[in-house]
Amino acid sequence: MLTRRAEGEKLAGFWEFPGGKVHEGETPEECLARELREELSLSCSIGAKVAESEYTYEHGSFTVIAYEAEIYSGELQLTVHDQAEWVETAQLLESKLAPADIPIAMTLQSRVQ
Repeated sequence: MLTRRAEGEKLAGFWEFPGGKVHEGETPEECLARELREELSLSCSIGAKVAESEYTYEHGSFTVIAYEAEIYSGELQLTVHDQAEWVETAQLLESKLAPADIPIAMTLQSRVQ
């Protein structure tokens, strides 16, 4: 799943893998589950780590960690995004991805070839 940042948000118009910043005392897996609830209204179980990327934007440096996730309840509702789409792995790089997400997409594509 990719989500597009809405107007007025940092990186507006860029597509990204959903997620967010880890809070104090929170694991990356707990962070992802919380962010999926808060930003998309989806309850998910978080699985294995699949990729990691580091990138420095004008507004800061970020480490993006991608995990497998399975939705078990909820109905998709967007808050900081204006679109969400299920994208085939082979087509990930056809989207205008946020720069930090490009290495994640490349890793995912290399896993299915």
